[in-house]
Amino acid sequence: MHPRIEDYALIGDHQTAALVSRYGSVDWLCLPRFDSASCFAALLGEEENGHWRIAPKGAGACTRRAYRRDSLILDTEWDTPEGSVRLTDLMPQRDRAPDLVRVIECLDGRVTMRGTLRLRFDHGSIVPWMRRADGHRVAVAGPDAVWLRSEPEVRTWGEDRATHSEFTMERGEKVAFVLTWHPSHEPRPRLVDPHDALEHSLADWRAWAARCRYEGPHRDAVVRSLITLKALTYAPTGGIVAAPTTSLPEELGGVRNWDYRHCWLRDSTLTLGALLAAGYQEEAEAWRDWLLRAVAGDPAELQIMYGLAGERRLPENELPWLRGFADSVPVRVGNDAVRQLQLDVYGEVIDSLSLARSSGLPTKPPMWRVQQALMDFLRSAWRRPDEGLWEIRGPRRHFTHSKVMTWVAADRAVRALENDPELDGDLDGWRAMREEVRREVCERGYDPARNTFTQSYGSRELDASLLLIPQLGFLPPDDPRVVGTVDAIRAELGHDGLLRRYSSDGAAVDGLPGQEGAFVVCSFWLADALHLTGRTEEARELFERLVGLTNDVGLLAEEYDPVAGRQLGNFPQAFSHIGLVGTAFTLFGEDGTGGG
Repeated sequence: MHPRIEDYALIGDHQTAALVSRYGSVDWLCLPRFDSASCFAALLGEEENGHWRIAPKGAGACTRRAYRRDSLILDTEWDTPEGSVRLTDLMPQRDRAPDLVRVIECLDGRVTMRGTLRLRFDHGSIVPWMRRADGHRVAVAGPDAVWLRSEPEVRTWGEDRATHSEFTMERGEKVAFVLTWHPSHEPRPRLVDPHDALEHSLADWRAWAARCRYEGPHRDAVVRSLITLKALTYAPTGGIVAAPTTSLPEELGGVRNWDYRHCWLRDSTLTLGALLAAGYQEEAEAWRDWLLRAVAGDPAELQIMYGLAGERRLPENELPWLRGFADSVPVRVGNDAVRQLQLDVYGEVIDSLSLARSSGLPTKPPMWRVQQALMDFLRSAWRRPDEGLWEIRGPRRHFTHSKVMTWVAADRAVRALENDPELDGDLDGWRAMREEVRREVCERGYDPARNTFTQSYGSRELDASLLLIPQLGFLPPDDPRVVGTVDAIRAELGHDGLLRRYSSDGAAVDGLPGQEGAFVVCSFWLADALHLTGRTEEARELFERLVGLTNDVGLLAEEYDPVAGRQLGNFPQAFSHIGLVGTAFTLFGEDGTGGG
């Protein structure tokens, strides 16, 4: 049976990541970066598309698994009639080359292990040439080379275009495998000691997790979310990918399958807020610096997303040889939404830089110039329709959230000038723009008959992004229009107590067939809005339920199907974990007393 999305756990080295199933199989890994072509793609196809399984011979799913406390080191254990074994998976922080380390230890009895390694470069399409060298197995095809070794050495053999191993272990014995990638034209990288790598990685992760200053309820879930965000950070640049996967479906068997291995500007303010609140100033500063580099240039050419180093060209292609997760096709790499106009990102960038300044991050000379340039562009551009926060692939509209974020841009720019008169800027002009935007949104984006803001001007549709109105400061939480909007969204977009992003008739909004699940971060926004509007107990009840949606190792996908009880969408999703951290601080504050 094909694993469910929640059957996977994440390991990574701050430059790429792998997904490991309950069956002991690495079914997804892109090398050497998050956005590189995968060498294991069984997640989106068949075992023939690449995987690496190590498990007791004849065994199925594991008996139990867990991360080692405050780390990204995964222990998977099986109890069998012959004995018990533990498989420990990790990707140590790399020196130069990426390594995947798998350590097997016999805990009790005498157990025979079986390993199957199928390397398939270029997203499961290329079978490499395999050879032996210096006691290693070496796979080469085009630009990619992978070395496999074991300590102590175990016998391996080739069969059915895969490398197999079988060995018997007794209590206390350990066998370690190391898989190392490098460009095929370069010599083999330095070998790592798998046991030293395990020890040092565990110490590094625990030292990092100890910096978290949240002490409220569900601290383990908050720390796990922060570790996940750290794991999704591309260390060389500070960029944070939305998810390490592509094309995990928002509807099983549907076409809503997108590549999330890029960095979205829309996540910037919430990411900064979560990192700063939790005490991770270094990571927040690195993200801010990535943001400044990525958006440099003509404000009219600002993109909604960029590559890991700020790359702008992310062409979308389909991979027809992959059948898709749960037969959900097409499988896509790249993302054509990069070409969309989403006016809200201007507000998000300016809000992020404003937050960075007010939080005491060291200022950079380009920060204010960037904000000025964005404001100059927005002065006229804000009146245009756009594709909105959710990247619709239907006609452009005047999305209310986009206009609210335009107000945010003007508001933060005005506040910056008021707080620092030495800054240059058109204070009167920006104030006038701020008031004009607010007036238009309240007239054209609000339905007085239903007492709710609407998804777009003149529409009856609702949108969960409107829950952010009080959080952004557009209107106070006790404004009757805010309370009415929260109630209407809860009633009309509710899905078994959780929230959809927008109408269940998605095709009417985004031009795509099919449905999608409840959007996890939107449900966190609902908890925030309930708290702000005075319904804190309800907010905490919802938060408890959302924490309960995490899988057995604390991870969240983009969406959740409450009817089928399944996670949906790319996994793990940064936005979902940012929502968990942010709501924890909103509800319980830094001291855990509920004064957030």
